[in-house]
Formats: sequence, structure tokens, C-alpha cells
Amino acid sequence: MKVLVVGQGGREHALLWKLKQSPLVDTVYCAPGNAGTAADGINVDISDTDIRGLVKFALNEKIDLTIVGPEAPLCAGLVDELEKLGLKVFGPSKAASQLEASKLFTKRILRRANVPTARFERFDRAEAAIASLRTLEDGPCVVKADGLCAGKGAIVCANHEEAIDAIKRILVDREFGKAGSELIIEECLVGQEVSILAIVDGHTIIPLETSQDHKRALDGDLGPNTGGMGAYCPTPLITDELMTEIVEHVLIPVVHTMNMEEMPFRGILYAGLMLTETGLQVLEFNVRFGDPEAQPVLMRLKSDLAEILLAAAERRLDQIEPLEWDERPSVCVVMASDGYPGSYEKGRPITGIENADELEGVKVFHAGTKLINGVPCSNGGRVLGVTALGDNIFDAKRRAYEAVRKIRWEGAWCRKDISDKVRELLETENA
Repeated sequence: MKVLVVGQGGREHALLWKLKQSPLVDTVYCAPGNAGTAADGINVDISDTDIRGLVKFALNEKIDLTIVGPEAPLCAGLVDELEKLGLKVFGPSKAASQLEASKLFTKRILRRANVPTARFERFDRAEAAIASLRTLEDGPCVVKADGLCAGKGAIVCANHEEAIDAIKRILVDREFGKAGSELIIEECLVGQEVSILAIVDGHTIIPLETSQDHKRALDGDLGPNTGGMGAYCPTPLITDELMTEIVEHVLIPVVHTMNMEEMPFRGILYAGLMLTETGLQVLEFNVRFGDPEAQPVLMRLKSDLAEILLAAAERRLDQIEPLEWDERPSVCVVMASDGYPGSYEKGRPITGIENADELEGVKVFHAGTKLINGVPCSNGGRVLGVTALGDNIFDAKRRAYEAVRKIRWEGAWCRKDISDKVRELLETENA
């Protein structure tokens, strides 16, 4: 089977790496890919937003299954165009992708599905947003641009002053372009944030192992929001009972509501949840594997990913055997470029990746990398996702950071506390 993975990040490298392990798969292409996918598969020089070029390649190469990694091509309708030509593809339609493309759309679906979420107000003018804000008690809130902002459109504000600044950035300065033509002001939920990823074929829902992302840039969950600075899998925050509640009261109602709206959801449904004192609340939905959540989750998957995603594309997930998982937990530490999530330099040579990969239980997934004269170089803000398995979560963390210490480039940095929330949780339970 020939498989095409669309995208160029750490998520896509993890997908390609896992797909290559399937006996069903002969060749895995990645468009456009990165230095890591070039080593583990075959890169294709087509942008992940070049819908026409991707469709032409899939036709000419007789691709048996296309897997769309990032949100941009999904929201641009790549799945629809491939399916029109009878090609098999894993991912949601353009209509269903609105669950990520529009926060207002998601809020409407959540209301109809009777799924708990934070209170919010919608605005398209800064003056109105600021006037409404000033009627509220000064305190924390979240200001979110409505559209796609590469993980940077949700601004957590400690007070009105910060919220007004966020409103102006979105609606006046147009920091996020068209994605910020509307915004929502949302109550700030307090609790532990967790990620639930599920494979969906329109009817059948198969949850993957749980994970917890670390969104803030700095240790201790300080600093600005990012696309994610690391993740671990599984998280003890999600008990069997809570997972049952999530499936029954979040995933099933949303999938059912999307069917009722005549926008059946097929692909990865990613629920970002906040576990508050009053119960779980939905923060957001994504319509693809999370990044960096995909890396530690797929590191633990023992079942054949190609078989699973092909079954989902063919609407027969109900025929798949229960998923098998490595019992060992995993930790992914994101190594980033100096300046991220702001501006950063590109093209800096990276050394030590091979040495890190040689460590037992370690895989270095490339994200923002590019080969320059045969040398992997930095090509993004989040550059590598150093992922490790361990006998327990603390061993996995130790192995991941041991691998991190072997990798060097000018300006490299990372958080030092990925997965420490597990220790905090255990200490709280034992107190």
C-alpha cells in the first residue's frame, strides 16, 4: 500500500514513523515533510496547502490512503477534493473541520449537544468588546480569535488591562489577519487541562490513550501560550470512570450532533478539556492529531496504525480489534528555537540527533527542521519532539531529558518540567 502523509511537523513525522511499521505499507510519502521524514520516508516537494498539487500527486502515484496531518489543508477542503475522485483519505470534510476553524461554530455545536463549556460573548468590534468587558468584575478571562491561528489565538488574560490589549491585538492590529475578524471573550476556567484524541468514522468512536500537553512556554506553566512545549502519556488525571463520562457526555453527543447537522465527522476528534472543581468543561476541539500529543501517544501504540486509519476511511471502524498499547508511559519534550513563540532565526545546524536516537526507548521526532546541504537545520519555532518510553513516568522523563542533552544548536531551549504534573498529582493524592 502507498500512503501519503500531508504536513511537515512533529505530528507528521510520528505518523510516518508509525505507518512504516505496518506490514500493509510499502511506501510512505510526506508532503512537504522535514529532515526527519526524509530519513524515515520519502519527501515530496508540495506545500500542505497546495490542494491541487496534492490531489494531482495522489492521482498520479495511485496513493492508496492519504492522511492529512495539519488543520489548514483540512479546513481548505483537501479531504473533499480527494473523495470526489474516489480516493481514500483519513480526515474530516471542510464542513466538519469548522470544529477547529471557528470557535463560534464549536460553541454552537456544544450548546446544541448540551456539552459543558465556558460562558462566552462574541464580538466583531473592539469598542463593543471593551465596553462589555468593563461591565464585568475585573479578573481573569480568555480572549480568543475565532479562526485558525496556529495555536496562538487564545490569549489568557489576568485582568481587564491585559484583556483590552488582547482585544486590540486581534480586532484593531489584526495580528491574526482574517482569523481575527471576530473574537470571543470567555470565562477563565481553572483546573487541570487534558487532551483526549479519538478516531471517528462518522459513527464508531475509538478513544486513544490519554495525554496532557504543556501549553505555556515556561516552567511552572508561566509565559505565553504556545503550540505545545511537551506532553506525556497516559495521564492519571483520566480515570476509567472519567473516560466513560467523556465518551458518553462529550464525544458521542458531538458526533451525533454533527450527523444531525449533516456534517458527519470522520477523522481525529481532539477534545481539549479542563477538569474543574464543578466537572469537566470543553475548552476547544481540534480535528487532527495534536502536536505534540501525537508523539507520546503513537510511541505507545502497538496496533497497526495503517490498518486502523484505513478502516476509518472505509467507514468500518466497528470491525477493528481493541487497540493494543505498550504498558510503558512516554514523555515528549519539545526543543524550540530562541525567541519562540515570538520571532526566531532559522537555518541553524543541529548536531546530536543520531546520538539521542541511539538511546534505548528514545525517538527524536522532527518538527521545524530542514535539510541544508545534507545537514538537519532549524526551520521553525518548535524544532524537535524528543520522545522516550520508560518503566514509569519518571523514568520516561529521565530518558527524554538525557536525549535532549545530546542535541545542540545555537539558541536551542526547552521546558525542564514536562510531566512533573504527575508528581504534583501523586503528592496531592498522598497528602
